[in-house]
Amino acid sequence: MTIVYLVRHAKSVGNTERIFQGRTNLGLSAEGQAQLPQLAERFRHIPLEAIYSSPLLRAMQTAEAVNHYHRLPIETEEGLCEIYAGEWERKLFADLPILYPEHWRLWCEDESHFCAPGGESIVQVHSRISHAIDRIAAQNDGKTIAVVSHGCALRCYLCHALGLPLERIGEIPLSQNTAVSRVVYDGGTIQVDYYDDLSHLDPTGKQEVSV
Repeated sequence: MTIVYLVRHAKSVGNTERIFQGRTNLGLSAEGQAQLPQLAERFRHIPLEAIYSSPLLRAMQTAEAVNHYHRLPIETEEGLCEIYAGEWERKLFADLPILYPEHWRLWCEDESHFCAPGGESIVQVHSRISHAIDRIAAQNDGKTIAVVSHGCALRCYLCHALGLPLERIGEIPLSQNTAVSRVVYDGGTIQVDYYDDLSHLDPTGKQEVSV
C-alpha cells in the first residue's frame, strides 16, 4: 500500500495578479509565502519517505515547506508540471473571454475538450500526470510520499484517481492553494481518501471533502 499526499502550490504571483500562468515560471506571492509555515506544520508528523515536485518555481517553493521537518531530497518530475497554455500564457483572465471566446467557453463549460491555441490539451495533461503519479507510486510501493503540483494538473489526476471519465472533470473542484488530497494505491486500485483539505490554514481553512 502506497499513500500519496497531493499538494497544490501556495498562492503565486500569477494567482494574485489573476493571470493564466501555465508553464510561466513565477514564484510565490507574499500571501503564498505566509501560507508555507502552516503547510510545513501540516506535514510535521506525517512520516514522509519521499517528496516529488513539478520543477516550476512556485511548486518547488511549496515542496520545500512540505519538506521542512523531513530534510529529504526533493525529486523533480516534468510530468507534474502545469498545463502548457500556448497563447494563453501570461494573459489576464479578464481578457481571455474577449480574446478567445470559444476557447473560454470550453474552459468554463466543456473542459475535457479544451486546448488553448498552440498549447497542451486537457486530454494530454490528463494522460501525462496520471502516468507520472501512477509511476511514482509504483516506484515507492509501501511508502508514504508527497507530490506537489498545480491546479489544472491535479484536477486532471483526481479525475483519473476517482475513476471518472474525462468528460466529468467539471464535477471536481479546482484545488485551492496549498490544498491537500490523499490517495492510496493498494493492489492495483486507487482510493481517494479526501481532497481539497485546507484545514491547516487559519482562519481561512475549510474541512476536507471525503469521498
